[in-house]
Amino acid sequence: MRAVKFTRYGEPDVLGVVEVPRPAAGPGQVVVAVVTAATNPGEIGIREGRFAAIWPAHFPEGQGNDFAGYVTEIGSDVETFAVGDEVLGFAPRAAQAEYVAVSIDAVAAKPAGLSWESAATIAGAGATAWASVAAVNPQPGETIVVSGAAGGVGIYAAQLVRLSGADVIGTCGETNVDLLTSLGIRPAQYGPGLSRQLRDLAPNGIDGYIDTFGSGNVSLAVSLGVEPDRINTLIDQEAVQRFGVHSEAQEQADSPTIWAELAALVARNDITVPIAAVYDFTTEQVRQAYRDVGSRHVSGKRVLRIMPAHRQAGRT
Repeated sequence: MRAVKFTRYGEPDVLGVVEVPRPAAGPGQVVVAVVTAATNPGEIGIREGRFAAIWPAHFPEGQGNDFAGYVTEIGSDVETFAVGDEVLGFAPRAAQAEYVAVSIDAVAAKPAGLSWESAATIAGAGATAWASVAAVNPQPGETIVVSGAAGGVGIYAAQLVRLSGADVIGTCGETNVDLLTSLGIRPAQYGPGLSRQLRDLAPNGIDGYIDTFGSGNVSLAVSLGVEPDRINTLIDQEAVQRFGVHSEAQEQADSPTIWAELAALVARNDITVPIAAVYDFTTEQVRQAYRDVGSRHVSGKRVLRIMPAHRQAGRT
């Protein structure tokens, strides 16, 4: 089979789609033919070696975490899934491949009404947003700010907050103002005047703050009077130490039960997942996907199409 691998730390040009052995299902595992796999900003840091002290690469290293596909093989002791079942799941540093072997605790059923592209984002960006929102604990009538609200995690988080009954303010660039407004999220544009905008949009104060972007958002939240216990950051570990804010992320929502609930929300259109682009499963397209993700000027998610539509129709 083919899979994304890299043999040294570096820029996107270290990535390649190469031939590797196809996995087999062990006890309690299923093999999934991957239809789509997501891309995530955190994967860039791993590839560049910025997280080598805590998450070192083991070359040749794989890439990608969240995926969607259908079961092609089941191992012994597996009774909850059958060959042909459509699933979504999480396979750390292995998802960008034509096949993955994963524990049944790492997959959830994909609803029929959920697109393959959206399904691939559930166990990564969706779960990260879920944990972030749970950490801030929004209540009906409160005002919650989500930074980077048009990004892959932010778009999930902002809509989950809205579903809780809270008022949502989302920070964004000018190009995403209309998108957030269409989703019932009040936009506040990045820039020198952001603090004043937030004060004007929330004259009675801000109750919670979800930081998906870093760049001083936690300090801004504290300056606006948000209690540290109502702040969650995915980026700013220095602020976690300084202010004692939360840093809940995917690991705190690494549960097929949560993924299934998120998938149902997206399938019912209670949550919209904008797909910024879909890339073919070639070396150059994978590299381009990560150049685009690295620009951070995106709305929604960027997804790799691992299995071409004609192969999917034939289930080969």
